[in-house]
Amino acid sequence: MQSTMMKDPLSLNHLLERAGKLFGGNEIVSRLPDKTLRRHSYGEYYRRTRALASALQALGLKKGDRVATLCWNHHAHLECYFGIPAAGGVMHTLNLRLAPREIGWIAGDAQDRFLVIDDVLLPLYRQFADLHRFEKVIVFPFSGAPVPAEFANYEALLEAADPEAFQYAPHDEDDPVAMCYTSGTTGRPKGVVYSHRSTVLHTLVASLADFWGLRGTDVVLPVTPMFHANSWGMPYGAVMMGVKLVFPGPHLHPDDLLDLIQQEPPTLSLGVPTIWMSLIQAFDAAQAADSPNHGRWKLPRGMRSLVGGAAVPEALIRAFDRHGIWILQGWGMTETSPVCTISYPRAELRGATADERYRRAATAGVPVPLVDLRVRGDGASDQPWDGKSVGEIQVRGPFITGSYYGIAAEAEKFTPDGWLRTGDVASVDPLGFVKISDRTKDLIKSGGEWISSVDLENAIMGHAAVAEAAVIAIPDEKWSERPLACVVLKPGRSAAAGEFDAHLLQHGFAKWQLPERYEFIDAVPRTSTGKFWKLKLRERFPK
Repeated sequence: MQSTMMKDPLSLNHLLERAGKLFGGNEIVSRLPDKTLRRHSYGEYYRRTRALASALQALGLKKGDRVATLCWNHHAHLECYFGIPAAGGVMHTLNLRLAPREIGWIAGDAQDRFLVIDDVLLPLYRQFADLHRFEKVIVFPFSGAPVPAEFANYEALLEAADPEAFQYAPHDEDDPVAMCYTSGTTGRPKGVVYSHRSTVLHTLVASLADFWGLRGTDVVLPVTPMFHANSWGMPYGAVMMGVKLVFPGPHLHPDDLLDLIQQEPPTLSLGVPTIWMSLIQAFDAAQAADSPNHGRWKLPRGMRSLVGGAAVPEALIRAFDRHGIWILQGWGMTETSPVCTISYPRAELRGATADERYRRAATAGVPVPLVDLRVRGDGASDQPWDGKSVGEIQVRGPFITGSYYGIAAEAEKFTPDGWLRTGDVASVDPLGFVKISDRTKDLIKSGGEWISSVDLENAIMGHAAVAEAAVIAIPDEKWSERPLACVVLKPGRSAAAGEFDAHLLQHGFAKWQLPERYEFIDAVPRTSTGKFWKLKLRERFPK
């Protein structure tokens, strides 16, 4: 017996057509470099995206050609998300926060043919232009300044194209649509290539009510860069549902984000923990009667905030909840499209105490549908889901990569039976909540016992005087390794090591788990995606 269902391939083109037909009057807002707001309707977006696809084909784009983007979050970048694959190309988001030489290497490794770039980023481009020669550099006049004569003008290309006559490039659902490179903090970055099928399935799963809970009435503020795991896939979900998008552009300082929130109050926002830490600190400081910003800002009560990219301290969840904003923590990787787990209120916990709700919210959450997750201990055995047994997280599923671009399958990244080895160490409790202890390289082994740097960091950041904290291992003759805590204090606050020790003991840590010492620093170094860059701390504090 055979199925009677149609064999209609999954395609991003369907999402674009849906947006054009159903949501033509809905709004997309972009903040420009001068902080003014530019507004487009989805109808305009649809026509401009088809015009971009037509223009790329007129330039000679062939199926599978890579088109790189070097852009902030704005409407033209969103046009690239759908216009490039509509033309048959593969969108490759370049991370503008990387060192120029690394950007050049990545563009060369991906064999990018064209580049779409913001005019305000041309100085960055000129620093790596000699490392990879693009056939065509297309400049989006983000600032409104004239485009230099040696480059193609993005707006002029769209104006000359005919979106009505455009025909989608023939494709299969397994054809590539986009690629991102991993952070490369432990070696050369690796390319991950997404397909129509993987992207549509990821979008459908992530948009479910317990995860993004994406609704057509939402106003979404994506602070997460569109070059960071495709802004966690949110651009695809937003277009699918026709939600109002508010793009922050290059203005990500806490004061700038708080100002934007006053102008365009979001119902859903997303960003890394460090963004929200600095934002809530700026907001709380403005509540003081003598603050120059007193009364300037209000937070939108009822907003949901998706946070990922690093562990979310419980103290941060509590701080936002005091203002009626609930943080949903998720976990994933470039390799996983990226959503793998999200911490949401389970029905089984309907009667849980507030403390239990916060504790669960501070975990990585529960695996989403279509993702299989196991915790593999030493040897080949899976750890039980008892909330105590730890091991490496391994995952598989239809939107999880099975290889890297141009690289043969690596034993250290994939198991013999085809699971992705994530390098994250965790336990899973009987309800499926994943609690990440550390990266394998960041665990501290002291006297034969493991200490989680993440647990220590989250607890230290719960101290009232602390803005942020990172914990690393330092060598010790007696114990092999001991934890060192690098602490950034809030402006005007002070604290001594003894206070932190007492604070940690109150939060259930044993004396042997306490940091060997505390170093007070001005800021924790970060990677290009906003994560704590512990390698730099190890270099600074080798012992």
